[in-house]
Amino acid sequence: MKKPEWYSDAQKYWNAVPATVDGMLGGFETIDPIDVKGSISFIKEFVDQNIISTEYACDCGAGIGRVTKNFLLQVPFKRVDLVEQAESFVQQAKSEYLAQEIEQGKVGNVFCQGLQGFTPEEGKYDLIWCQWVLGHLTDEHFVNFFKRCIKGLKPNGFIGVKENNASKEALFDDEDSSVTRPNQALKRLFAEAGLTIVKEEVQKGFPAGLFAVRMYLLKPQ
Repeated sequence: MKKPEWYSDAQKYWNAVPATVDGMLGGFETIDPIDVKGSISFIKEFVDQNIISTEYACDCGAGIGRVTKNFLLQVPFKRVDLVEQAESFVQQAKSEYLAQEIEQGKVGNVFCQGLQGFTPEEGKYDLIWCQWVLGHLTDEHFVNFFKRCIKGLKPNGFIGVKENNASKEALFDDEDSSVTRPNQALKRLFAEAGLTIVKEEVQKGFPAGLFAVRMYLLKPQ
């Protein structure tokens, strides 16, 4: 996991993936509405009670902007920034997939960089959402990334995480340089970064044979 090519191999993998919703979902485009419904339901009570403000969100590991378009802007957050390291995905987001949302001012900055190097502006976001991306970070970069994210939150801000869970031990994928961590490993890293779990839920309705997917709502300790 600490090999020098860890991040460059991941970048090569994603550079070869089509800049489409199907590409973002690894050939499982049909799960998009199920995924979106689960995410909206997960934070709904916090939005309805004004516990989560909906001024500004950040979509980390955004791809072409599927989560931004279909989830975050439907909550609705008034404005969303994106962070994505694959240049082809960023160009597709800007030129086509999110072009209308950018023109309307609903999408702000689109940062083309990996999360291991991303530092959010201090005190900017109500919600930082990370989905199907944290497996590309080493444990050390995972913890440091979230420490920076904490500084990027508004005083009452939250971090949302939606990730695959391995059943027992961490599973490494050499093809895309990723690790699928078990639930307890993720929780250990959250705690190490200084985060408390406010809500945790398993995504329902995905096809059999896929990893279990968990959502976590986190706030600074």
